[in-house]
Amino acid sequence: MAPPSHRLQRLTSPSPSFSLLHHAMGLASFANSFYFLTQWDTPLSSSYGWHFQFLTIIGLAASTLAFALAALADLTMSRQLFQAKNAVAVIATPLEAVISILYWGIRLIDPAMLFPPDFAIPMGADLGFHLAPAVFLSLDLILFSPPWTITVYTTMALSTGFAFLYWYWVELCFSKNGWYPYPLFEMLSTVQRACLFTFAAALVTLSSGMLKWVYGWVNGYESARKEAHKPLKKIE
Repeated sequence: MAPPSHRLQRLTSPSPSFSLLHHAMGLASFANSFYFLTQWDTPLSSSYGWHFQFLTIIGLAASTLAFALAALADLTMSRQLFQAKNAVAVIATPLEAVISILYWGIRLIDPAMLFPPDFAIPMGADLGFHLAPAVFLSLDLILFSPPWTITVYTTMALSTGFAFLYWYWVELCFSKNGWYPYPLFEMLSTVQRACLFTFAAALVTLSSGMLKWVYGWVNGYESARKEAHKPLKKIE
């Protein structure tokens, strides 16, 4: 028997119909992006940290985990797997939104801040890395998920912790490889990098708030606003 959907969900999920189709399409896109990495011959392929030095690939891994849990929930109608997907998506979705905003914004200003000229990737792969995850996860939130009940303070704490853990990981990889994954990091001092990661954490928090607002606008703002403030989403 299927677990009941939250009353504010636009479409039924978990479900072996449209929900499963959406999650299968997302998984196919994410798998294709990872396959591209295995075929992309660059110094990163044999470096310490592999392509997981990039925030983009960490976000892609989180997106893949969320959609794998979602697809399994669709197939098994498991409430526990569905809740696990929602817990991962609480951070993965605003993170992917920020990755897309920062990437395409910086790319318009100066692509050399993101990658050397000889590292350029085809546009199709670029969209798979830097746009598709944000689109798939945002649609999953708006159409197939209950409202987020995570508070702004919890989001801020999680995003700040994640940002500085990623900074530590980047510096660890730099100590092994002798170069940063993003040329932008080379251009900044230590203080400037700290400001950049703090700014990124603030953007994730802001993105989470905007996604909650869009969810409420589409599915019923007043009802979404009255949900109890808990760190995870819930099904009623």
